[in-house]
Amino acid sequence: MLQALPYLRPQLYFKASLTALSHAMEDQVLAATLEQPLVIASFQRERFYRQEAHRYQRLAQRSNQVYVLSAPETDFANSSEFYEKVAFEPEDGLSQEWHLVVIAQNYATCLVCRESVGSLAKNEQLPEINLSLDTDTSRRFEGIWTSERGVSLKAAELLLERISVYRPELASKIEEARTRFGIGEYRSINGDEQLAEYACDIDTDPFVQRLVTYLQASQYKLHKAYRSITAQARKERLINSISTAIRRSLNPQEVLQVAAQELGEHLGACRCLIYRAQATDEAAKIEHEFLNPGISSLLGQTLPLAKNPLFQEVVRKGEGVCVTDTLEDERIAIDDNITQLAQNYGISSWLIEPVLFQGRLLGIVELHYCGGTPHPLQAGEIDLVKAIATQLGVALIQAEAFANLEDLNQQLEALDRTRSNLIAITGHELRTPLSTIQVCLESLASEPDMPIELREVMLSTALSDSERMRKLVQDFLTLSNLESGRVQWHPESLTVEECVELAISRIRIRAKTQKVPKIKTELAQNLPLVRADGDWLVEALAKLMDNACKFTPPEGAIEIEAHRNGNQMVEVTITDTGRGIEPNRLEIVFDRFYQEEGALRRTAGGTGLGLAICRQIVNGWGGEIWAESDGKDQGSQFHFTIPIVEAIQEQKPLKMKSR
Repeated sequence: MLQALPYLRPQLYFKASLTALSHAMEDQVLAATLEQPLVIASFQRERFYRQEAHRYQRLAQRSNQVYVLSAPETDFANSSEFYEKVAFEPEDGLSQEWHLVVIAQNYATCLVCRESVGSLAKNEQLPEINLSLDTDTSRRFEGIWTSERGVSLKAAELLLERISVYRPELASKIEEARTRFGIGEYRSINGDEQLAEYACDIDTDPFVQRLVTYLQASQYKLHKAYRSITAQARKERLINSISTAIRRSLNPQEVLQVAAQELGEHLGACRCLIYRAQATDEAAKIEHEFLNPGISSLLGQTLPLAKNPLFQEVVRKGEGVCVTDTLEDERIAIDDNITQLAQNYGISSWLIEPVLFQGRLLGIVELHYCGGTPHPLQAGEIDLVKAIATQLGVALIQAEAFANLEDLNQQLEALDRTRSNLIAITGHELRTPLSTIQVCLESLASEPDMPIELREVMLSTALSDSERMRKLVQDFLTLSNLESGRVQWHPESLTVEECVELAISRIRIRAKTQKVPKIKTELAQNLPLVRADGDWLVEALAKLMDNACKFTPPEGAIEIEAHRNGNQMVEVTITDTGRGIEPNRLEIVFDRFYQEEGALRRTAGGTGLGLAICRQIVNGWGGEIWAESDGKDQGSQFHFTIPIVEAIQEQKPLKMKSR
């Protein structure tokens, strides 16, 4: 066509424009202002035709000269049911173009176009979504739309020739159209013959109305898109402001206050509350609030949660609750407390949104709209509150993680101190006896003429220091097994008196080599049987008494008491008159490697593991251990509890208690 009419210049169209033009051309026929016009439409594929098939059935009611062309697929085939359907070969050039031609006695217009090269390249890059791009209004086309009668007749001539090839049985019908509308009578030689011929005596109102409708619809869609973009931008700014506050501060109080202020202002709420709450809380204190002028404040007040049906519904469902009108809502009406709250603070509409993290309730966001007129919240506004609540959940977890990090840092510092103490203790407690043993053995080996008395001294010293090393290694292994849970407990029914006597006998063995304080027992009469592992109970008693002997001068005294503590426990107390413990050290004396005087400056021997072992043993049977002292040089008391046989179930396995 461009070869036959070289003066024509294709224009660029978007698909939305082509759709509007083609529907306007068809509406001109449907408006019954044209008498038996010729209508020729060509589609690339059947699926494009199916979208318009119903319109061509209506067009066929206005004229018997309606021709529709398309490539054959599932249902499209040559037929003459409502109008003439012409199935062309997929290899035909028609498969690359769209055509619509309308010719009447006093009216002619045509639309001929093909997709632009840039748009085709886009389709080739995204082949998996080509089907969705078929109806994409942003696709671009190069084509000609004109009301020049000569151009329209030329387009009709070319298309009718192609129809004659595919449907030769329509020759007489096609010839009738040629004759009636003068198709083929115009010839252009070097473009000298004038082809421009316009009809001015037709009713163009249907055509104009269709275009105006499309323009109005486009303007409405554009306006709606702008409003959506503006709302989305405001939402993003709000979320970004809260996200920025989260990034800038690890203080949850600051983040929650920023969120309350920004959310209340953005959604036009009269009051916005944000407070920490868990599912089992009975009440919550309001710590963060946004208020509009003239609205009474809830800041600092305590809200009941256990009797609040809205809060309980949030906990039960794990999602927000929206009350459009507090005067009409049944959940408000059936509860006097919540009704009174709504009346006292003028709440007409109410939104409660949970702050969750992985299903765990961390807090609540409340929006109050006050006054006599309810404020129905839109879905977009509720979604925004949900998004902010999600951000707040992240902020609160982040704050908790930071607090946990501080605790971990303190634990790391404690571990570092433990490591330092371990190095110092092992360096002192192992190196010293090893050096002594080495000197003794070297002397025995190098001095064969050594007097028998001196040999005995050397051997005794070596044996004593090797025993000291054995105890040190044994304490390390014992504490490691206790802390790792590798100890096999064998609970049994025991008498406290028997265990105390066994522990004292160990101390008496020590008294043969060095002087120890006087030990006295004061056990209550009729003590009940206790349930514990006997070996470990004796071990704990012996280590506590050994600790008392270590820090009590020989002229001092140690007393062991035992009495029933309530209905479930027997409490054992070991009191000494030694150097005592400062109040701020009463808890840390049970830490591993703790040495009151420092690892290298202490006057008493030992590794600092004895009390740590005692704590693990007592925790193992579910008891408690603690220390008391009036201060330096005021003596100390160590208490621990043992479960009574009648208070526990014999068949229940004994488990290690976590530290």
